[in-house]
Amino acid sequence: MSSAGTVTHLIGGAKAGDERAVEQLCGRYFDQMVGLARKKLRGANRRVADEEDVALGAFDSFIRGLAKGHFPRLHDRNDLWGMLFVITVRQAIDVRKRGQQEVPGGGSIDLQQVVCKEPAPEIVAQMEEQCRRLLDRLGDDRLRTIARLRLEGFTNAEIAAKLDCSIRTVEEKLRAIRTIWREESPK
Repeated sequence: MSSAGTVTHLIGGAKAGDERAVEQLCGRYFDQMVGLARKKLRGANRRVADEEDVALGAFDSFIRGLAKGHFPRLHDRNDLWGMLFVITVRQAIDVRKRGQQEVPGGGSIDLQQVVCKEPAPEIVAQMEEQCRRLLDRLGDDRLRTIARLRLEGFTNAEIAAKLDCSIRTVEEKLRAIRTIWREESPK
C-alpha cells in the first residue's frame, strides 16, 4: 500500500481538513463502528436512532473534534480506532438513554448536536486492557497478528499480502477469531 493511503497519512490529511482523507477514514472504519453500535444498542429503542445513525454521529463528532484540535495524542491507527471506539460507545449509550425517555412530538434526536471530548484516561486504560485480554484469549500468534491488523484497519486483501497467504485463509482465521471472541462476550 502506498504511504498516501496509510491511516497515519490519512489522519494527517484529516487534521489538515482534507475531505478525501476524511472520506477514506470513514470508509475504512464505518462498518466496524456500525457493528460496535449494533452491539451496544441491542434491545434499545430503534425509533430514536439505529446503529448507522450512531456510527455517522460518532464519526461526525470525531471529525468536528479533530478540526478543533481536541485530539492532540492522535497519531496512528491504534490511536484512531481507540478514539472511534470510545466515541461510538458514548454515542450509543446516549441514544439508549434518550430512547428510554419520551421524545416530544415523536421526533428524532439530532446526533449532530452531540459533542464528544477526548476520552478519560481510565476509559482508554480499560479499552487497552480489554484489547489485551481478547488478543491473549486467541492463544495463537498468527490469529493475534491477523486480529491486530484487522483492528488497525487493514483489509483482508492487505492482511493476506502482508502475511503471504490467501484472502480465504484470512477470512477463515477471522471467523475463528470472531467465534473465540463471541464466547468471551457476556450474554
